[in-house]
Amino acid sequence: MVRRVQAEGRVPAVAAALHRADRPLWTCEVGGTGNDTALGPQTLFRIGSVTKTFTAVLVMQCRDAGLLDLDDPVGAHLDVPAHGELTVRRLLSHTSGLQREPHGDVWDTLLAPGADELLADLARAERVLPPARRFHYSNLGMAVLGQLVARLRGGTWAEVLADRVLTPLGLTATTDRPGPAAATGFLVDAYSDEAHPEPPTDFAAVGPAGQLWSTATDMARWAAFLADPAALDPTGAVLAPATLDEMRWPLTVTDETVWGAGFGLGLILLPQGERVVHVGHDGAMPGFLAAVYGRRGGDGTPGAMGAAVLGSSGTGVQVMELPHRLLAAAVEHDPADVEPWRPGPPAPEHLRGMLGRWWGEGFESVFSWHDGTLQARSAGDPAGKPPAVFAPLPDRPDVFRTVSGREAGELLRLTRDATGAVVRLHWATYRFTRGQETFDGYDFRR
Repeated sequence: MVRRVQAEGRVPAVAAALHRADRPLWTCEVGGTGNDTALGPQTLFRIGSVTKTFTAVLVMQCRDAGLLDLDDPVGAHLDVPAHGELTVRRLLSHTSGLQREPHGDVWDTLLAPGADELLADLARAERVLPPARRFHYSNLGMAVLGQLVARLRGGTWAEVLADRVLTPLGLTATTDRPGPAAATGFLVDAYSDEAHPEPPTDFAAVGPAGQLWSTATDMARWAAFLADPAALDPTGAVLAPATLDEMRWPLTVTDETVWGAGFGLGLILLPQGERVVHVGHDGAMPGFLAAVYGRRGGDGTPGAMGAAVLGSSGTGVQVMELPHRLLAAAVEHDPADVEPWRPGPPAPEHLRGMLGRWWGEGFESVFSWHDGTLQARSAGDPAGKPPAVFAPLPDRPDVFRTVSGREAGELLRLTRDATGAVVRLHWATYRFTRGQETFDGYDFRR
């Protein structure tokens, strides 16, 4: 598959890697670097806007540390001449309405502003849409967030990134400077076999939106982290799994009529069907394309699964689809091993009598005890749909909080009769009974 993309896409160099918790790392490189270095797993490629996922993680680290709130206006943390009322959340999800690029013709001059100039020029930047109106991609917005992180942490964006993300996760090849082991990026002529090298570029203060270089192996590991952080960062040193859950929740779609892609907090979300989603980002810079995605959900998907494909052509668009095909093919042809079921301890005695079928709103739900937790599913739920999971409130033994699934966040309350038997449930205030009842209490068993 990689060789076909390199040949048919006419990409001078393609590097691919696939990471999963249950198999050795898989890599493949095809082509040549276009310079005196040999193409291999340690060859650096520019990853472009995949950089935004790193900046987003840095922002969420600041939130978790109490340095900001996602609904804070950026002007509360940065001295800006305009657009200070735009919130961190809107900038992360590309729903702020801020124009796409910094002021000026950056893509003509290839001269990016410094930090002071970037912020000062916000006075000349447009709000092209009202906030929250729709998805509108903005490199400028992510660059502003990079400056916000640098200001809050007391260092440059690159220094903070290396200290707080790259080093803890072992992404030793990822850098804001290419170094001698980098491939040359090319524009491949549409009507001949000529490949012309693109000029090197330094995006200065716009770096948080697209400056980084990396290897396919580092990026496959990063993709696996975005999909399954607990496997690569079990102590939550970089980011708590619950925070990644929050980042992966879709806040907008990228097309109002074709809901084929969503955007969370700095992350692209691509549904694959059968309750599978690929999470990550694409990247494009002069002479380079990159696609880095982790896989979540579905039968056969192993833990910590991520794929990265990096290419040294700005027009080799086949690179962008290849990670998704690699992930799907790996699951189809080498699925995760099926873990055997083993008997477990019984449900707590005070809950055993309430397990089974209950009726609410005219529909049946099944309450059960699995994996040490109280769970509930609608009787008609399709296979693979996650259950609602409940956690007891420590000071109220017959009250539970829904911690995931349907009605997440809502309370489940048990009502008992004089004998101690559970005779009624209230979930999100809706009444559940052992038999089907109308809202005013008519029991169809009578």
